[in-house]
Amino acid sequence: MYQIKELANGIRIVHQEVTHTRLVHCGFILNIGSRDETKEQEGLAHFWEHMAFKGTQKRKTFHIINRLESLGGELNAYTTKEKICFYASVLKEHYSKAADLLFDITFNSTFPTKEIEKERQVILEEMSMYRDSPDDSIQDELDTLVFENHALGRNILGTEETVSNFSQQDFFDFISSRLDTSQVVFSIAGNISFAKALKAIEGPLSQIQSKKTLYIRSGFHDYSPQNKIVKRDITQSLCAIGRPAFSQHDKNRYKLFLLNNILGGPSMNSRLNLALREKYGYVYSIESSYQPFSDTGFFGIFFGTEEKTLKKSMHLVHRELVKLRTKKLGTMQLHMAKEQAIGQMAMAEENYAALMLVFGKSLIDHGKIDPLERIFEQIRSTTAEEVLEIAEQIFDPEQLSYLTYLPN
Repeated sequence: MYQIKELANGIRIVHQEVTHTRLVHCGFILNIGSRDETKEQEGLAHFWEHMAFKGTQKRKTFHIINRLESLGGELNAYTTKEKICFYASVLKEHYSKAADLLFDITFNSTFPTKEIEKERQVILEEMSMYRDSPDDSIQDELDTLVFENHALGRNILGTEETVSNFSQQDFFDFISSRLDTSQVVFSIAGNISFAKALKAIEGPLSQIQSKKTLYIRSGFHDYSPQNKIVKRDITQSLCAIGRPAFSQHDKNRYKLFLLNNILGGPSMNSRLNLALREKYGYVYSIESSYQPFSDTGFFGIFFGTEEKTLKKSMHLVHRELVKLRTKKLGTMQLHMAKEQAIGQMAMAEENYAALMLVFGKSLIDHGKIDPLERIFEQIRSTTAEEVLEIAEQIFDPEQLSYLTYLPN
């Protein structure tokens, strides 16, 4: 069972002891992401993620990189539309070193000018690699199509122009204007007691001055379906279909999770995989995804196929959407879909590094952590009528946007 402690400055610590492992996974989750940038700051959150490893008040780059790696541990970070996470996995005896290092890079980064110049080139190279990977770029370009001029539609990496112009002061200004201590969580999952976990991190965290930000995220409201075709230097056609969906606070979010799993989830028996790959061999892979945000969400379908089979593939995709919109699931179909979704979630819980991050994000987004059994109950209580109703809404053909990459 997890335990939570809130410090006077609003920073929260969440912990779950796992005795049947040698490891401890821990990390900071900050409620700051790419959607919190201005147009001129596009890519700054991701750049900050990179720069956190490039120097603090007491450590240089080598000391940061070597601190845990030399002990067999791992140090990592990532940036999303709404979160920045700095996290580590280590043997339990090295937890205090990991906690100290994570605290240092999260709150004491100095953003050395020389390191900014070096990392700028790394990120520009990352952007070039990204552009050369149409499977990746089509997903972000669909975001831009669906969310248009809103911050949710901007690329997390930023643009060449913005990345080329960031200065040291830009990082300090961004953190000062966006960091709210009540929106910071330190999460721990592993073979360590709550008392020992607190001992290594509570003192340093308590010294952080309480800070409230006046910043409020701009909500997304005005959606207009789009259809865009792009010619690219590729050998097969790529197609992305998407639209806004339920937010992470919507009561229907777990029902849409279930529906998405039926349509194009990770299992080979998803309807899209069976229809396009297993029956006709039109695609190597096809998937659908649902991602909830704080005020809206995103639903998407992605696949690649030969140009000659693109129309047939699109027809099959729409046929599966129509089936889910017009034909109620049978009792056994729904039962099996629920058990599959629950089984996938239960297996995901065995990944304690991922669980640690989920705890932190849930605490920020909802102010609590729902026990897995409560989530299972929401899935089990979903009726065929509710699945049909959600399918009618989310799969409405008049509300879908399309992005297609065609070979030159």
